[in-house]
Amino acid sequence: MADRTVKAFVCGHPIAHSRSPKIHGYWLRQYGIAGSYDAIDVSPQKFESFLGELKESGFAGGNVTIPHKEAAFRLVGRRDNAAEEIGAVNTLWFEDGLLCGTNTDAHGFAANLDDYAPGWAKAGTAVVLGAGGASRAVIHALKQSGIRDIRVVNRTVERAVELADHFGKAVSAHPFAAVDELLADAGLLVNTTALGMHGNAEIPVDPSRLPDHAIVTDIVYVPLETPLLAATRARGLKTIDGLGMLLHQAVPGFERWFGVRPTVTPELRGLIVSDLGAK
Repeated sequence: MADRTVKAFVCGHPIAHSRSPKIHGYWLRQYGIAGSYDAIDVSPQKFESFLGELKESGFAGGNVTIPHKEAAFRLVGRRDNAAEEIGAVNTLWFEDGLLCGTNTDAHGFAANLDDYAPGWAKAGTAVVLGAGGASRAVIHALKQSGIRDIRVVNRTVERAVELADHFGKAVSAHPFAAVDELLADAGLLVNTTALGMHGNAEIPVDPSRLPDHAIVTDIVYVPLETPLLAATRARGLKTIDGLGMLLHQAVPGFERWFGVRPTVTPELRGLIVSDLGAK
């Protein structure tokens, strides 16, 4: 019998900007797998019916991106713990005929830090800037790593309070006015806000307030070096860009659909960096 071609996808609205087809296409070629991974534009109005037709369309599963992650959370038949904690689903697969969902963003975040700052989880204290959807994945990763003092800073403090209430006593909520004091003993600073993205030169905090051992990461990867990371590097601290999070979050889904756990290599990173430069 001929090998069956396994089909997977990423859906969003819009979706043309997604680098996921390049990431998964690289792995399919690298491992010689008969498979496909395509970007599909699905409007919010058509998303539920799209999911309902997945199995009939021959898909083994796929990825979900903006604006469908919360809808996917509601619509899947089964969710794992990561999805429950984060409140959104970005990876789908079938199990016992049931559409299942997880969220791999926390895995991607932690694996990126593992690559570039081994031992980062010993930081003890972390400051997270922003209280949007991405911050939920970051907080989940921090809690899973054993960090017990996670300070969420947001301009609308009520949103930070919601996260603190959801994630429990390890997480506290703070207004931006308190950020300088909060940074003074922080071992890790994570920016989940859009500041620094798409040419926005604003720096959300002053890295001079951080201790000398602090690590700073920004989940933004366009540009690779945000103004915050540039200022932090000039201060002499360890910085980690957000591209590795994108690459590593793709690993669990590829393994589920295609049966091979892929590796994030310098060659793959270089491929995506080149693509970012072309945009």
